Amino acid sequence: MAIKTILISTAKAKIILFAVCLGLLTVVPGFIHSQWITGPMVNAVLLISAVLIGPMEAVFLGLMPSTVALSTGLLPLPLAPMVPFIMIGNSILIAAFYYLYKKNIYVAIGIAAFLKFAFLHQSVMWIMAKLLKPELTANLAVMMSWPQLITALIGGLIAFALLKTSK
Repeated sequence: MAIKTILISTAKAKIILFAVCLGLLTVVPGFIHSQWITGPMVNAVLLISAVLIGPMEAVFLGLMPSTVALSTGLLPLPLAPMVPFIMIGNSILIAAFYYLYKKNIYVAIGIAAFLKFAFLHQSVMWIMAKLLKPELTANLAVMMSWPQLITALIGGLIAFALLKTSK
């Protein structure tokens, strides 16, 4: 009986946390139109959800921010072809962090942030350059280069601080 109660309460807690994370990942990009605020917040929520809810659930949550950013104008409409790559970049961030954070959280944050940045930057350079006009590619290349690395690192530090306090 006690194990069943614990499992049910844990499942309820995960559902509630999932709903809170989903809300944050849809509201923040919808109302805050700054990559420097939205990026760290989204990355922190994704990393926290990977640890507290699970990596697959976090990957699902990682599909939301770029869709909302596109629909609200944070990501300009001509850059819509980048959305699948942003979703994959979020998945890379989540997977790398999740599999490394128990070994060394600082290494996990650094590697996860770098892999997301590298994937997004190379996606722009190799794929988007063939699909978009040169002036759009230039703007996109800036958005998907070093700011992605910085916002992922900041998000990782926020996640670290919040995960540390939740123990």
